[in-house]
Amino acid sequence: MIFNDKIVLLFTSSEPVLEVVDKLKVLLAFTILLNSVQPVLSGVAVGSGWQSYVAYINLGCYYLIGLPLGYLFGWGFHQGVTGIRAGMIFGGAGVQTLILAVIIYRCDWKKEVTASP
Repeated sequence: MIFNDKIVLLFTSSEPVLEVVDKLKVLLAFTILLNSVQPVLSGVAVGSGWQSYVAYINLGCYYLIGLPLGYLFGWGFHQGVTGIRAGMIFGGAGVQTLILAVIIYRCDWKKEVTASP
C-alpha cells in the first residue's frame, strides 16, 4: 500500500493503468489478507476430517453469495470490475473465512484429539 505508486512503475508507465491500480489498492489489500487466512482455516478444517463441510461452505459462499454480489455490485451499481471483485472477495472469501473461523473456534479440540478413528 505504501509503495504502490513506485512498484507499479516497474511494470507500466501507462497513466490509465496507474489510475486503476490506485483505485484498486485497498481492495487488493483485502484480497491478500483474506486469501492468506482462508486457506489456512480451510486446511485446518479439511485436516480435521470436515472435507464435505468445507466443500459445501466453499460452494455456497462463492456461488450463492459471491457471484450474485459480484453481479449486483458490478452491473447493478455500475462498479464494473471493481464491483465484481469486491462481491467475490467480501461475499465469497470473506463469508467463507468467517464461517470457517467460527466452526474452528467452536470445535472442542480436546475431544477431537481423544476421538478414535
